[in-house]
Amino acid sequence: MAGLNELIHQAVRLRIMAALVALNPSEEADFTYLRDLLEVSDGNLGAHLRKLEDAGYIAINKTFVERKPRSFVAVTHEGRKVFQEHVAALEAILNVQ
Repeated sequence: MAGLNELIHQAVRLRIMAALVALNPSEEADFTYLRDLLEVSDGNLGAHLRKLEDAGYIAINKTFVERKPRSFVAVTHEGRKVFQEHVAALEAILNVQ
């Protein structure tokens, strides 16, 4: 079994991953939706998303909607895998008797 993933163990990144994994594999979350859900600043969310994107755990799609820039975030296959491994490691810790 894999251990804790230090990159996604950080609280905000863990919450980002949890929110994205809850979506269907073909769905994306809007940057503004994530910011409001997590109650973080634009800069804070952007920095955490960059780390997750650099690791290959998420993909960011920047586009224009009604002539305004918008960013959409989706978890990658690798991101789902490492998140599930991280959750399993947490559950193993909780089940230690």
